[in-house]
Parts: sequence; C-alpha cells; structure tokens
Amino acid sequence: MMHIRRSEARGYADHGWLKSFHSFSFADYFDPSWMGWGNLRVINEDRIAPGTGFGTHGHRDMEIISYVLQGNLAHKDSMGNVKGIPPGDVQRMSAGTGVRHSEFNHAPDQTTHFLQIWIEPSVTGIAPGYEQKTFAEDEKRGKLRLVASNGGASGSVHINADAALYAGLFNGDESAELALDPSRKAYVHVVRGQVAVNGQRLQGGDAAVLADEARVSIAEGEQAEVLVFDLAA
Repeated sequence: MMHIRRSEARGYADHGWLKSFHSFSFADYFDPSWMGWGNLRVINEDRIAPGTGFGTHGHRDMEIISYVLQGNLAHKDSMGNVKGIPPGDVQRMSAGTGVRHSEFNHAPDQTTHFLQIWIEPSVTGIAPGYEQKTFAEDEKRGKLRLVASNGGASGSVHINADAALYAGLFNGDESAELALDPSRKAYVHVVRGQVAVNGQRLQGGDAAVLADEARVSIAEGEQAEVLVFDLAA
C-alpha cells in the first residue's frame, strides 16, 4: 500500500517570524488521521525570519533531528552545546530525561529553512545526548545515504529509536532503490524538486506513505532532494 499525501494537505502556521508546514498534528494543527506514521511523530518544515528564532524551551523522551536546507541554524542547549547547523549537516538531539535548548537565525538578511523531525524513542529515561555530522553532496548524489540509524551504522548519527533515515539527491537519470521489510512502515518526504516514488510523481512537500511494501524506488528527479524513513510498525 502506498498513499500519496500532497504538500497542500499539511497543516500550516504563520507566526510572522516563523512559517511552518506540519506533516503531522502539531501545536494548533490537529488531524486525528495524521498523528504520525509508525514511530515518526513530527516533520515540520520551518522557515525562520532573519534575526529571530525559538527561545529556550524544553523537551524530553524524544529523538529530534534537524536537517537544514538554507541558511544556518544556531543551536544552544543545557548540555553545553553551542553549534551552527549549515546545509549538509544532520543534527541529532536525544531529549531523554530532559533538555532545554534554543534555535535562532542570526543572519540579518537570510531566512533559515529547515526540517524539524521527531521520532519516538525505543527507550525512555536515558541521559540527554547530542551529535552532529556533515554529509557531503556527493555522498547523497544519485543514492540513498544512511544519515541516522539505531547504532550509527555507516557513519550515520545514532538515534535511540527503531528507525533509519536516508537522504538522497536525484536529477535526470539518477535513481536508487531501497529494500523494505513489508512488516514495517516507510515514509518518503520530498524536500524539494520533483521525483517519481514507486512510479508516482511527487514534488516538494509531498510525501509517500508506505506499508506492506518490499521496496521503495526513487527515479526521474528534477533537482530533487528526498528523505526516506524506515520505521517501526
């Protein structure tokens, strides 16, 4: 089974300084049909205006991934991490027993555009943790590069969740295929551009929601960037 969810079906919030699309129910957007998929709980596509950001706030018992598309996301947390997250980096924060952090766009004239991703952990009450790695464009060009996994396989960031996240860049004849366990779930989020997912045409913001499928194929990209989630059922 593969269901296509179009970009315009997502929730949307305009706070002035922040414009955000919600793939799943979040804050004031509530749709009981879209509370998450498997253990994937949040994909927010956020655009932070210059000189603004999220003030210090708390999280617990959640695996949080930031994937920056444009600009730079300034991160500061209660674990002592003070980092800038540019495009190409994947940041993982395990909230565990509790962490407080802030996220800002300090640029005077450029919007920070990023995806905020939450995955439910397989174990709760752990110590908070942080990890950030760079994945060069050529690692993702025409392939699905593992960027987050339980155990940090193949140089990916480690997440305390029964899930794996792949990132890929596709244009022209470039294509890739990923084998899936049909007993699990998968979710393909098209970050930007256009691409065919299992033969169905998708564009930026669209998603393919998969269950009982043995594979996912990515092809016919037009300046496409894609995230593929392998998820617990």
